[in-house]
Amino acid sequence: MSEKYLIFGATGSIGSSLAEQLKNSGNDIHLIARNESEVSSIAEKLGCTFTVADVLEESFIEKVKADVAEIKGIAYCVGSIDLKPLRMVTEQDFNKCMKLNLYSAVEAIKGYQESLKKNKGSIVLFSTVAAQRGFTNHAIIASAKAAVEGLTVSLAAEFAPNIRVNCVAPSLTKSKIAEPMLKNTTIAEGIAKAHPLKRLGEGKDSAALAKFLITEDSSWVTGQIIAVDGGRSKLS
Repeated sequence: MSEKYLIFGATGSIGSSLAEQLKNSGNDIHLIARNESEVSSIAEKLGCTFTVADVLEESFIEKVKADVAEIKGIAYCVGSIDLKPLRMVTEQDFNKCMKLNLYSAVEAIKGYQESLKKNKGSIVLFSTVAAQRGFTNHAIIASAKAAVEGLTVSLAAEFAPNIRVNCVAPSLTKSKIAEPMLKNTTIAEGIAKAHPLKRLGEGKDSAALAKFLITEDSSWVTGQIIAVDGGRSKLS
């Protein structure tokens, strides 16, 4: 049995698309998500294993390690859209966002560091265009994802030459967490037009890059933060 690629946040638009792309290319995958009905349905369709775990809970990684010992890579496709004006932001908002996006990613990596080192593995993390471009009301999520970018380059240096670490930075992608913003057609169209490529992202867009980065196709790529954002970070 080959070592598996772990996909955290496997029921999201990017995570589920990555799972499908990796499986269709003959890779062995293991899905992790908190919603049992959703993750079991995806796992059944793809013919792969899964663990029900919530990354906000303590010792979540032990549940995953009980199911999977040896891995080839981690894709931490977990994210949030925490938008508030600063006057309404609390310390708890920052703590929860950092836990979800940064601290739990660190726990997942620490839990499998030795396996990744032994198997010359790869880690793919996720940031956001808002970590580099300033957007109103994005103080919480932009701060957390900027920390993820710092983690990416730090671990890429620390883990070289045995483990590669890269980061994908999408712009707004059609997904469950973006649905409250996108259900208003006028707002959705306005956001799409703010991108030089004049459309919103799809899960498959970021998943295609994540697949490249987590597999041996990118064996000479590490420490990179790569935008999949319709040109928004550079051209608009």
